[in-house]
Amino acid sequence: MSTPQQEVREALGMDGKRRSFNWLWLAPIIVIGGGIVFLQQEPQDPLVEYVTQPPERGDLQITVTATGTLQPTKQVEIGSEVSGIIENVFVDFNDKVTIGQTMAQLDTQTLEARLTSARASLQSAEATLAQAQATVVEADAKTRRSRDLSERDLLSLQTLEADEAASLRAAASVASAEAQVTAAAAALRESETLLAKAVINSPIDGIIISREVDPGQTMAASFQTPIMFIVAEDLSNMLLNLDIDEADIGQVREGQKATFRVDAYPRTEFTAEIISVRFNPLKVNNIVTYETVLSVSNPELLLRPGMTATAEILIEETEELLLVPNRSLRFLPPDERVAQLAAEGDNVWVLENGQPKPVPVTIGLTDGEFTEIKSGSLSDDAVLIIDIVREARSQLPGGGPFG
Repeated sequence: MSTPQQEVREALGMDGKRRSFNWLWLAPIIVIGGGIVFLQQEPQDPLVEYVTQPPERGDLQITVTATGTLQPTKQVEIGSEVSGIIENVFVDFNDKVTIGQTMAQLDTQTLEARLTSARASLQSAEATLAQAQATVVEADAKTRRSRDLSERDLLSLQTLEADEAASLRAAASVASAEAQVTAAAAALRESETLLAKAVINSPIDGIIISREVDPGQTMAASFQTPIMFIVAEDLSNMLLNLDIDEADIGQVREGQKATFRVDAYPRTEFTAEIISVRFNPLKVNNIVTYETVLSVSNPELLLRPGMTATAEILIEETEELLLVPNRSLRFLPPDERVAQLAAEGDNVWVLENGQPKPVPVTIGLTDGEFTEIKSGSLSDDAVLIIDIVREARSQLPGGGPFG
């Protein structure tokens, strides 16, 4: 009979006898338990870090950007309609000229000779006309006498007819002489005009921006008028010709203000105003633009014809709006299910208690960097999320302790 102590020792396997025990059924329990302990001891994931920014109150300017060139308000190309040799040039680059001021003169010897010849031709034609008129008087008188004699049967009909024919020929000679006088007078006027055109005068008040001739140079005006000077009207007022993209032209109107810069003065901002929006399209490399003309004040003459300008046309300007950066409207949280639930409509995401929360909003104007919030529950002191610095890491590869 065994004692109580022996029974306990037998139950615990301590009776000194070797007994076999199957440990295999404990293996899953040990593994699961170890995994639980591992998870409990593993430190928590680091939190997602966000780039945040508060909304702000401010003004918003909607602009259209375009490039173009500066031009004078009026520019005249001055040439010579007369062929000849340049005798004198009286102006140079940047000289100011007035209407009628002499700028250059051609050698006039040939033209003066032609004028003298034309005058002589006119005098000769006038003399021929006078002679023809005298012949008419003589022929008419003879015809009258012949008719008187013929009526008294003192002259043959044949003689009368000959005298009448002579009278008609004399009248025709007068008409021919008169035509010659007219032609000679026209030739004289042409010679006088050509001589006058040998003196090149300015047709406008302005500044010489180009001079293409020098004394001694030969001008040949046979086929087209050679350009001698380019005169720009007063450069204190200029034009800026911009090429506006077809996507923006619908927003552009006459009277809108603009600012622009040129490479020569990169830190100086100039002002302009739209005076014309052209309907004619310009197509270059399949890009359609429309020419828009702006008026520019240039009192200090800093701006020059041909300068390239980059302009911003002010389309609309508003004040004291609730504005958010455009990046905040594009942000979506890393949790795809949450992002999909909030994808309908316009939302901004705010950070509340360390977690992203969508706030529905109605957006308005935008300048490409900031957007107006027209309505919604977004407060001025909200913390907007605009980007993620660091996302949470998975605890183990595959997402779990046995992955």
